[in-house]
Amino acid sequence: MKILQPIKIGFFIGIITLIATSCDKKQTAEERKADSLAHCIADGIPSRASAIKNASYITEGKGDTTGMAWINGGKFLMGADEFPDSRPMHEVTVNGFYIDKHEVTNAEFAAFVKATNYKTVAERPLNPADYPGVPADKLVPGSAVFTPTPTRVSLDNPLQWWNYVAGASWAHPEGPSSSIKGRENYPVTHVSYEDAAAYAKWAGKRLPTEAEWEFAAQGGKGNHTYYWGDELKPGNKWVANIYQGSFPDKNTKEDGFLTAAPVQTFPANPYGLYDMDGNVWEWCEDLYRPDYYQKSPKDNPKGPADSYDPDEPGAVKRVQRGGSFLCSDDYCIRYKAGSRGKGEVTSGSNNLGFRCVKDKI
Repeated sequence: MKILQPIKIGFFIGIITLIATSCDKKQTAEERKADSLAHCIADGIPSRASAIKNASYITEGKGDTTGMAWINGGKFLMGADEFPDSRPMHEVTVNGFYIDKHEVTNAEFAAFVKATNYKTVAERPLNPADYPGVPADKLVPGSAVFTPTPTRVSLDNPLQWWNYVAGASWAHPEGPSSSIKGRENYPVTHVSYEDAAAYAKWAGKRLPTEAEWEFAAQGGKGNHTYYWGDELKPGNKWVANIYQGSFPDKNTKEDGFLTAAPVQTFPANPYGLYDMDGNVWEWCEDLYRPDYYQKSPKDNPKGPADSYDPDEPGAVKRVQRGGSFLCSDDYCIRYKAGSRGKGEVTSGSNNLGFRCVKDKI
């Protein structure tokens, strides 16, 4: 069911009402614990469809494999029985590919912007025609920023902790007064699918299929509860940047980080890949459908021909993978192995980034 909710457009311009959607139905506590996907990503932010521009002016780069790992490819069991849209678990074969060892960083994205003068979706104006009744001067560029609540709150409405902040973008992660200075080695955030795809084209790469992404995340170890294994804290140590404490009001930072961590902070998997769990969600190439695994091809699946999410039937969504610093075993469990995320293609937030892949040269 589509639910219309108000959106906060940052403390700079006050609160205005926009038509937007929250992609979750109300759930019982048990259902929420079992599947809280809709609350751990930035749902309900304004659609930026009108801001999308064709990125064809980006010249495709030759690309190289510096900072990438070669994955031989092979056969594996994909999916997870724990999640409705990750069923059934099914055997898949992927060809070999190169994949970035870590998420694309602020420094790497800054080099792309400097070379191309690219403007991300979050930096582009909103079209007043898409928001009838809202004063044009209130429709300013921005993006969704996770903001802890002062006290514990009901978890039914994610807009309590997601704010649309005027001026928030990849270069200003928390708004105009923030910057990426000193955070060059952190994953770039506030990137839409189009932004990620444009960077990949410039770099001579592409975004991974979700089959490639999951194969790489498994690290050759097969299916486990988490991509690193079956224990949440192996050796009593946190091995991924996720959430500890009371969500969304108190993150105890047991893993050392309140939000995103610098890339390569936590241990790599057997393929030499970092942060395949937690830190930031990562865009994949595949369009999203919850029923895709019921008919997915066995060889190199590339996703369905169209997108459909029953929670937001009119939205075009792509798959996101890996979870973020807002996920935990007590709350959002969509960082677990085999689980899937989803995002409207024009959306961005401060827990959403990407990494790239490249075919064999």
